[in-house]
Amino acid sequence: MSKEIRQIDEYRWEIPVGYKEGMRVPGIIYADERMMKGIIKDNVMEQVANGATLPGIVKASLAMPDIHFGYGLPIGGVVATRLEDGIVSPGGTGYDINCGVRLLRSNLRVGEIREKIRSLIDALYANVPTGVGSKGKVTLSHSEEKAVFAKGARWAIERGYGDAEDLEYTEANGCLEGADPDKVSNRAYERGRRQQGTLGSGNHFIEIQYVEKVFERDVADVFGLEEGGITVMIHSGSRGFGHQVCTDYLEVMNRAVEKYGIKLPDRQLACAPINSPEGRNYLAAMKAAANYAWANRQCLMTWTIDVFQKVLSISPRELGMSLVYDVAHNIVKIEEHTTVDGKKIMVAVHRKGATRAFPANHPEIPDVYKGVGQPVIIPGDMGRSSYVLVGTERAMDETFGSTCHGAGRVMSRHAAIRAAKGRAINRELEDQGIYARAASRDSLKEEMPEAYKDISDVVNIVHNAGISRKVAKMRPLGVIKG
Repeated sequence: MSKEIRQIDEYRWEIPVGYKEGMRVPGIIYADERMMKGIIKDNVMEQVANGATLPGIVKASLAMPDIHFGYGLPIGGVVATRLEDGIVSPGGTGYDINCGVRLLRSNLRVGEIREKIRSLIDALYANVPTGVGSKGKVTLSHSEEKAVFAKGARWAIERGYGDAEDLEYTEANGCLEGADPDKVSNRAYERGRRQQGTLGSGNHFIEIQYVEKVFERDVADVFGLEEGGITVMIHSGSRGFGHQVCTDYLEVMNRAVEKYGIKLPDRQLACAPINSPEGRNYLAAMKAAANYAWANRQCLMTWTIDVFQKVLSISPRELGMSLVYDVAHNIVKIEEHTTVDGKKIMVAVHRKGATRAFPANHPEIPDVYKGVGQPVIIPGDMGRSSYVLVGTERAMDETFGSTCHGAGRVMSRHAAIRAAKGRAINRELEDQGIYARAASRDSLKEEMPEAYKDISDVVNIVHNAGISRKVAKMRPLGVIKG
C-alpha cells in the first residue's frame, strides 16, 4: 500500500491533503483492503485527488467501491461545491447525463414465468429499440423536444406513457426545474429527435429478474418486494442528446478555465463558477438532458409493461406491475447538506456513477417511503445479482446522501472483447439459466460478467460502511442489451 494513503477503518481510506499539490480537501475512498489494491493498481485514486482541487469543494472528494477510471472525475465519484464560490464541471457529471435505473415490481412469481422468459425477452427485443444510434417509436418536432426538456417524465405521462403516480416514485419527480431549451445546441436537438424511447448501447439494459433473498423484510414489504416475486430493471439515460450536451459544454468550460483563471491538474475537469454565465448555462442544459432521460425511462417502462400483458395474455390488475423507484446516476443536483463544521449550506452535488441514498423522513422522498428511507437500486452485471438497498443517515453525514451505482468495470470494452475471443457469451449465460438478446455479439462480450467487479462485494462494502443497507437481492432470468 502507498504510504501516502491512510486507512481510516475497514471500509474507508483517506488520501490526505498534500498528496497532490492544490488539494483543498482530502479524498475518501470506500473499499475493503482487497478492492483497494486494485484501485491503487489502476491509479484511479489520482482522479479522486484531482477532484479535491476543485474550487469551492466541501468536505471531501469521495469515491464509491465501484470506482473506475473515467473522464475527469472517476466513475463512482462524488463531489459537492459551494454555490457562492464553487464550480460546476461536465467532467464531474459524465457524458450520459442522468444515466439511471428504475425498478418495477409485479404480482408474478418466478415459477409462473420461468418457461416464458424466452418469449418475453424476444418480445422486448422486438418492441424496444436497442443499439448504437437506434431510433425510437417517438419522433419529436422541435417544439415537442422543448416540452420534453422542460417537463421530463411528465411529458411522457401526458402522452399516455404511464400514470401520474409514477412521478412520485421518480427522483426529483422526474423533472429538474430550470431546464432551458435555448441553452441546447442545434446538434443536440438533432441527436435527440429520434432517440426518445430507446434503450441505447453499452451497459444499458432491460432485465427480468426475481427476488432471490430479502434482508430487511419490513423495508422490503414497504417497497412491494418479496422472495420469488418477479421484478424488471430498466437502465438507460439521455442517449446521444445528453452526450452532445456534455461535448458542447466541455468546449465552453475549456475557455472558461482560462477566462476565470482556474488552475486544474487535469483539463478533463474543465469547469466554470456556478454563478457565471457559463456555469448557469451548463446547468440549464444539463437539466434538459436529465429530463429527457426521465422521459425516456418512462416510455421504456410503458412498453415493457405492454409486452408482459400481451405475451402473458394478462390484465393490468393481474400483472400488478408498478414502479418501485427511479434513481439518477450522472447528474448535478442542488441540495442542502451539512459541512464538516456542522453548518447547513446549499451545494452542487456532482454524482458521477453514484446513486442518491436519502434516509427516512427526508423531505425529497415519497410519503410512502418516509418511514424507511429511499429505495437505492444497484444493478449488477447480466450474469450475477442486482440489489435494492435503502438510504441512511450516515450517508447524509458522510457522502452527501450518496452510495455506489453498480458493479464497476475492471476491463475496458475493448479488453473484454479480446478476453472473450472464441467464447459464446450467450450460451454461457443460458447455461446459468439466463436468456440474453443483444444488438451484436460484441455487445454481449463487452458486458460479460468478468468485465465487472462482483456486485456482491461492492454492495457489502457500502452496507458494512453504513452508507446504505441491503434490502433485497435479485437474480437475472433474461436480459436485452444494446
